[in-house]
Amino acid sequence: MVKMAGKRDYYEVLGVDRSASDKAIADAYRKLAIKHHPDKNPGDEDAIVLFKEAAEAFEVLSDKEKRARYDRYGHAGFDGSARTREFTDVNDIFSAFGDIFGDSAFGDLFGGGRRRVNKGADVRADVTLDLLEAAKGATKTIEFERHETCPDCDGSGAKAGSKRQSCGYCGGRGQVLQSTGIFRIQTTCPSCRGAGSIIKDPCPACRGAGFVVRRVKRDVQIPPGIDDQMRVRLPGEGEPSPNGGPRGDCYCFITVKEHPLFQREGSQLVVRIPIAYSQAALGATIEVPTLEGPHELKIPPGTQSGEVFKLRGRGMPSPRGREVGDLLVQVNIEVPKVLSEGHEELLRELAEQEHANVSPHRKSFFEKVRQYFGEK
Repeated sequence: MVKMAGKRDYYEVLGVDRSASDKAIADAYRKLAIKHHPDKNPGDEDAIVLFKEAAEAFEVLSDKEKRARYDRYGHAGFDGSARTREFTDVNDIFSAFGDIFGDSAFGDLFGGGRRRVNKGADVRADVTLDLLEAAKGATKTIEFERHETCPDCDGSGAKAGSKRQSCGYCGGRGQVLQSTGIFRIQTTCPSCRGAGSIIKDPCPACRGAGFVVRRVKRDVQIPPGIDDQMRVRLPGEGEPSPNGGPRGDCYCFITVKEHPLFQREGSQLVVRIPIAYSQAALGATIEVPTLEGPHELKIPPGTQSGEVFKLRGRGMPSPRGREVGDLLVQVNIEVPKVLSEGHEELLRELAEQEHANVSPHRKSFFEKVRQYFGEK
């Protein structure tokens, strides 16, 4: 291959091997074009040279016939009638190679004339559930405000009987060209903000916006097992796009109210049950609450206060699967604050059996009165 003085090898320019695929060549050029674009390097003359050099290399190596000629003759193969294209500004480069950038923001940077559409804004709705609704799932009706197409002007923003007029600043294109040295950059028209048209006589109902605020109702399906502060998305139920794109979404923020009996810990539920000393010592079968209703639980003899029993599959379902958590039953021995005479007598006999040192018998008020008056 013949090498001409003053020009770098095109493969070297793009940083690829001579056996590189078409895709590898396109990817390499895309990276270099973004890196050296004049907008990202204002006032950098070297960046402009590298930017144009990369475009020239890609113009040859992306064409099978030109690449074959270059592989055989090098730069000399493009002397005379077979010269490569000369790029004078950014628009020339994009018009030649804009397709490889797709609909990305970089396509707009090159002034390809594509109008980007944006998704509308998202809106929020709040949903409050009790624990049983969170466990079983529910259908809730929500209300929220969003913008709807103005019925008076049908979204045009112009007063009935009038129409939008073509923007005189950009000629209806929605884009304007700004020159920076030898380069021209395409930007959104500041007069019509990219719409390509303006309103001379605005609709009084929406003040030219084309949209009015409306309160809407929607049903939302709450999946079983949803937890506090989770969100449910209603796609396409948000604000409309300002330039013809899709609507935003509605996000339902979930609040699960506290339950008087159950405490939630992820997919597990915890319930605390008081039992008597005799039940803990001798064993018993007690009835405990679950989300499905009462359930009998066997307490073995010698159960200690604070001991936990697990009821498998009686907790909360997972919102992301079919697994169901457990119900943890914690028993606490309850000490009565007031004892009957018979109860106190039995406990004192038990204390003697256990050789326990307990407080002496407390005299009642009437016993103290009789003792005061000398009665026996």
